[in-house]
Amino acid sequence: MPGANRRDTQETRLLNNTAGKEKRPLPVRSNHTGNLSQSEKKLQEAICVLLVELCERFTFFGIVCNMILFCTVKLGYRNYQAAIVNMCFVGTSMLTPVLVGWLAECLVGRIKLVCICMFLHFLGTALLPVVAFPFEDIYIDRRHILHTLTKREQKIVFYFALLTASLGIGGIRAIVCPLSAYNLEDCGPKELLSFFNWFYWLINLNSAVVFVSISYIQQSVARNLGFLIPFVSVVMAMITIHMVRGEMIYKPKTDSSLLTTFGVIASALKTCCVRYRYFSGGMANWLDHAKENYGGQYSETQVESTKSLARLFPLFAFQILYRACIMQIPSGYYLQTMNSNLHFSGFVLPVAAMNVISIVPLLILVPILECINSCLFSSKDTGHSPTIYIVVGQFSAALSVMVAGFSEIHRKHFPQVEQTLSEEVLLVSSMPCFHLAPQYILLGVAEALVTPSCSLLSFQLVPERIRGISMHFLTLFNGAGCFMGAFFVQTAHAATQGNWFPHLLHEGKLERFFFFLASLMMVNTLGFWTIAHRYNNLNQEYTDEFRGSLPEEKLLKHEEAIKRYDGVLERSPILSPMEKT
Repeated sequence: MPGANRRDTQETRLLNNTAGKEKRPLPVRSNHTGNLSQSEKKLQEAICVLLVELCERFTFFGIVCNMILFCTVKLGYRNYQAAIVNMCFVGTSMLTPVLVGWLAECLVGRIKLVCICMFLHFLGTALLPVVAFPFEDIYIDRRHILHTLTKREQKIVFYFALLTASLGIGGIRAIVCPLSAYNLEDCGPKELLSFFNWFYWLINLNSAVVFVSISYIQQSVARNLGFLIPFVSVVMAMITIHMVRGEMIYKPKTDSSLLTTFGVIASALKTCCVRYRYFSGGMANWLDHAKENYGGQYSETQVESTKSLARLFPLFAFQILYRACIMQIPSGYYLQTMNSNLHFSGFVLPVAAMNVISIVPLLILVPILECINSCLFSSKDTGHSPTIYIVVGQFSAALSVMVAGFSEIHRKHFPQVEQTLSEEVLLVSSMPCFHLAPQYILLGVAEALVTPSCSLLSFQLVPERIRGISMHFLTLFNGAGCFMGAFFVQTAHAATQGNWFPHLLHEGKLERFFFFLASLMMVNTLGFWTIAHRYNNLNQEYTDEFRGSLPEEKLLKHEEAIKRYDGVLERSPILSPMEKT
């Protein structure tokens, strides 16, 4: 034992001497290894989140791509009804992430809510084949199977499946793969714009694959089997989430919430209504009424954050009508394509495959825009504001809808022919569907310019603590745009007795609906152009005003002012006797 102790002591001294000689290299190695493991973990997490995002989008586009054809042929809906259902489903899928995000913050735990949403998504995509599967075509001993669904039961199951699927989509987007999970806090404008460009590029590449493959399966090969593909994609997403378990679930900071923002606005409005006579002249901003100093319930930091967010509300509001125009791709444009000649070299093109034409400009423009942005952000000067892209993109959307109106007039000049879609014979125009390509291309250009730029402004021009809330508000307004598009379709059909959005396009005036929407979009573009200057230097204004209004910054300014005043007193000459008196 003494020998062993002596040996241990010698080994300890030897290790200490070695550690003393190599004192610097060792910590560097351990640091490097730790950094590598940390970066590998973040990379793995980002890849898994991106995979889940792509799987979720795969299911979403798989449901949307041929919904109008399914509703009109299978469920017997009229064109305007099918368009409204499609737009409402897209709008609900945009709004549910906000609802699920609120539930995760206030009522239910994130892990538990993820499990519930995954089950709902699984249930919705599993019920869709129940509606689509032709039970009446199954025979047992040369007799029809007894299990058949009536039209009413089919519609009930169909709506329930869409609702559960949209709730599941909201949970996946809000909890598993929000934008905050990509660690964008330390990114500058150049890196953010690059991220949003390539992020939407990947999503649109995924949607292009869906529109070509699933739409063809649903329409031509096995139209009812196509609804099983979203179900398989959900299984893939569930496996991906299970692989990383809790490490994938992003946990946002709890210092701000959507409820706090709404609370600040509500408190300010309430105080304005109650004390308008007393405070109307003494406040620079109406949201200041929510501050504790003025009788409100919220701190100055919370109110100033909400004020910086409120400055983006005009930007969000001008996206509503733009989103209504974008929703013409799965509604009005889809109906035009469905009533055009889809034959190409003896092959019947899927209706939803025309959507790929609107995706191609985005896939081409993103690398070009990346080169332009690299030049713009190569120096300290940030170059032109992304608002220029938004104005050009919205003008492109207005031009696209206008071209769609002229294309509808042009389409009616062709004689009608019979065309089989999903085993149904339809009377359509003999005009080749490729004549509709310009309107798809223009909307694709609009999406390539507007969506990444709006995401950049919404993320960059607010304090870091409320960036997630800002993206929630952008999603809310985009969802409102989808419902606005459905409202336009319903109003146009009801006001004109089906003339502006007819069931048989050759008997109505669908072009008038497009011209009406194009005129509204042109006014919307001009309106945004008049206020676009507010966001050109908003980054500087936010940095100066918001930081200067925080209590900590005010204390620092007061301390600096006191030090500056003391320095002036020390450097000033001694007062003369005359000055003393």
